[in-house]
Amino acid sequence: MFMQIGVPRETHSSETRAPLLPGDVTRLVKLGATVVVERGIGANLRIGDADYEKAGATVASDRTALLTNSDIVLRLRKPDLAEVQLLKPGSLHVSYLDPFSEKALVSALAERGVSAVAMEFIPRTTRAQKMDALSSQASLAGYAAVILAAERTDRVLPMMTTPAGTINPARVFVIGAGVAGLQAIATAKRLGARVDAFDTRPVVAEQVRSLGARFLEVDLGETGQTKDGYAQALTEEQLRIQREAMARQCAMSDIVITTAQVFGRKAPVIITRDMVAGMRPGSIIVDLAVETGGNVEGVVLGQEVDINGVRIIGLENMPGRVAAAASQMYSANLYNFVEEFWDKENKRLTLDLEDDILQSCLITHEGKIRREI
Repeated sequence: MFMQIGVPRETHSSETRAPLLPGDVTRLVKLGATVVVERGIGANLRIGDADYEKAGATVASDRTALLTNSDIVLRLRKPDLAEVQLLKPGSLHVSYLDPFSEKALVSALAERGVSAVAMEFIPRTTRAQKMDALSSQASLAGYAAVILAAERTDRVLPMMTTPAGTINPARVFVIGAGVAGLQAIATAKRLGARVDAFDTRPVVAEQVRSLGARFLEVDLGETGQTKDGYAQALTEEQLRIQREAMARQCAMSDIVITTAQVFGRKAPVIITRDMVAGMRPGSIIVDLAVETGGNVEGVVLGQEVDINGVRIIGLENMPGRVAAAASQMYSANLYNFVEEFWDKENKRLTLDLEDDILQSCLITHEGKIRREI
């Protein structure tokens, strides 16, 4: 009997992405799986149910039956608590889970006997790169943030020489040179802006410079990154020194993109109200950390606010602004995860609990919570 992979439609009000696209349905079917998707799963992307059926999926109208009967459930956002009770005991559930702040959800999955994989816990290793959804979505978030800022600003980004004179390039300051920050730097440079960037990890300075940006040197003493490549939290004294340098750079900038996050913790406040007050009216700040608390004092989740003429953008789901590309990448991440652990001879997914990837991302299994959160 083939394993059933069920893919429910995303129902969050701000979600524009689809977790699985027809191309990856075809690849899952070729592995030997039965794929059932919920009706309307690709509607936001103008992908019809017929496209999924042509790819080899069964389209179901009954969401409850889909969740109840599936051996593997693939989705993008975390499930509601009520839907956990619909999952088949012994099934595998793969999605973002936000386990640090969703303790009740994790407990419910364990009590239900569901093996739950948190996509945000996929390790940043060479072997896991093809299934690293955090990186794939962060890259698109960095791109979308710059495009959004370019649309909101009243300046042009590139230098222009015109009969009426020369227009200087806009100055863009990117805080945080992780995946999102590096893509923001690259995008701003392609648009012709003058780009400065900062990160607490000196090791990324060369990457910043390779993209044509200037790396802001700030002596913070001992800093570093975790084994998974995330920035470590700073001390209060380090944050004070950093903010002083940030304030000077922000005052010169037309656009500021903040991307600083500490894995599993509230995002650090990097730009204070005093720093915002020192910026020129008409400046734009895009806070990509808003969904984990925000890097900017005064940012509001899901809104754009004006503080003394400075527009602070805190829109959520930035990858969803380029939903077609984001869905393509996330769908590939899911397929690559399934394929990595698929037993091709027996046509089923098997969990090797000693595997280094699963040791990082398998949060619950056989009624137990497997890792500290």
